[in-house]
Amino acid sequence: MNSIKNINQKIARFPAFRSLQFRNYRLFFFGQLISLVGTWMQNIGQAWLVYELTHSAVWLGAIGFLTSVPVLLFSMFGGTVADKIPKKKIIVATQTASMIQAFILAALYWTHFITPEIVGFLALTLGIINAFDMPSRQSFVVEMVGKEYLGNAVALNSAVFNSARMFGPAIGGLVIGAFGVGWCFFLNGLTFIAVIIGLLLMNVAEQRNLEQRTTSVFQSIREAVRYVRAEPVMMAVLFLVSILTIFGWSYSVLLPIFADVVLKIGAIGYGNLLSANGIGALISALTVASVGHKVAPRKFIYGGISLFVCSILIFAFSSSPSLSIICMIGIGMGLIAFFATANASLQNRVPDNLRGRVMGLYAVVFQGFFPFGSLGIGLAADWVGVRIAIAGGACVCGVAGASVYTLMKRRRENKKW
Repeated sequence: MNSIKNINQKIARFPAFRSLQFRNYRLFFFGQLISLVGTWMQNIGQAWLVYELTHSAVWLGAIGFLTSVPVLLFSMFGGTVADKIPKKKIIVATQTASMIQAFILAALYWTHFITPEIVGFLALTLGIINAFDMPSRQSFVVEMVGKEYLGNAVALNSAVFNSARMFGPAIGGLVIGAFGVGWCFFLNGLTFIAVIIGLLLMNVAEQRNLEQRTTSVFQSIREAVRYVRAEPVMMAVLFLVSILTIFGWSYSVLLPIFADVVLKIGAIGYGNLLSANGIGALISALTVASVGHKVAPRKFIYGGISLFVCSILIFAFSSSPSLSIICMIGIGMGLIAFFATANASLQNRVPDNLRGRVMGLYAVVFQGFFPFGSLGIGLAADWVGVRIAIAGGACVCGVAGASVYTLMKRRRENKKW
């Protein structure tokens, strides 16, 4: 045990891994790394299962919508709960519920009781769980590392997510081919044990706002919204997050068509594009983790948007697979530089008693808006073509970024911004 601790402390000496010096965050970090690989395994397994059952693109889209829409509807409620109840208790409960959901999927598949409707119901259930998990998990980070290391920890979380995104689907594909899709669900359920054990081993001081216990849910939400509306910098960040989610990040929906029809590189080429995107995202996350404490957040905010817009515009009109792969690395780097810094900037500015609700609002614009962006870019691609749809979304992001930059420069917010 001491040798593991010594290894972790040596790793934490590197600038990118400074947050690993905290025992609680080490437990959280490695638990998340294991669990997120399982999550990506379940994602690919669920999509494969739905396609096997229905052979329908409509059903695939419906399952994705059912997973995402609860985040839009309930994340602010989840944030309110996070400000009333110790976050560690909430995360243990949500991770346990997610584990049970995965085991139920596996059991129903192995007993041949699974149907598309049941998968849809379980996807909706998982979406509701995530709506309460995300605000608590996002706002819990500062309780493990403090505000000084918050930016580093948020960037490391992005690195964990993108590392899992690189390996999880590949492992899931191997598991499906060798043992069947049910094992993706079962193994994902097992991975939650690592997170739950890590959480139970933590020694975190409970931080609760007792005054909020007597406030209604809707009053609590209104209080958070009023606070954000009175803070121009937070409004600007959330506006940019919503724009990049709807008009920027939604490009990913069209990648299969782009790979097949435009680049003509097939499924293997599509996988290479995704891998390149994941590599770029991982590079960016580690860069922000290494030097984020030395660089003004606005440089990563606007630099990330600029890199994303330039990369995706070149990608939209590229006919070269090699150039497209390079662009995908830039796209991944730009998006993660922006989103990781936006997340940390919001948390650094918000009071502790409002952090859960503000991160609930962040979850709404970050993930809850994504289905609408997906629907919009799909309709645009059908109307004007894939290239113009992707390029048009990038232009909207560029104009929004330039407009907010000009506005905030004129307002001359504090030196950190």
